[in-house]
Amino acid sequence: MDSTDIGKQGVFVADAVKSESVTEGESVSLNSSFTQIHRDEEINWKFGKILIAKLKNNKESKFYDESAEGRLKLDHQTGSLTIINSRTTDSGLYTVFTSRDTINTINLTVYARLPVPVISSNSSLNSSSSSSSCSLVCSAVNVSHVTLSWFKGNSVFSSIRVSDLSSRSDLLLHLECVDDSYSCVLNNPIRNQTQHLNNTQLCHTCAAGTSLMISGVSAHIDLD
Repeated sequence: MDSTDIGKQGVFVADAVKSESVTEGESVSLNSSFTQIHRDEEINWKFGKILIAKLKNNKESKFYDESAEGRLKLDHQTGSLTIINSRTTDSGLYTVFTSRDTINTINLTVYARLPVPVISSNSSLNSSSSSSSCSLVCSAVNVSHVTLSWFKGNSVFSSIRVSDLSSRSDLLLHLECVDDSYSCVLNNPIRNQTQHLNNTQLCHTCAAGTSLMISGVSAHIDLD
């Protein structure tokens, strides 16, 4: 684009495709890459191939997505688009363009809220075991695109990746005894939820100086 085009269209900073991530319920602002808009310009936003918003003459905003009614706002100075109370269905590719050029493209990912994982005793394995060891299970329900992990301090013992929506994901841990350094963590690329193992009724408490023995780790995922 030469200086004449910039003079006609306003001033913008071109970028490659950007990625934005947010947790559902939060607001997110998608940058148009304009630093200022001339009064005679028309700025358009598409979600995928669908036109969702238009800004004319720096002041006239029009929105076309009925499902997002009341959740979209346009900045009249820069043309940036803000999505309020984001939903996972807002994830996708957003493009801002004028009548002459595509100005910016943004790939938005809206992650579902993470539940706190639950730690419990695996009674079926514990009752069938003749040794003094115990089996613990960390569970998360209705999750996708997450990792479920057992930690001792800052060290990862085991983890599973859940890509598709599952009704329940379990991660088992077999121990001789426990202390308060164990935790189970559920995380996605932008958030995490941690449950610490502080209920010694679930397993034998280790004596001072006792080394812990892990006899096995396994995982189970129930899919819808």
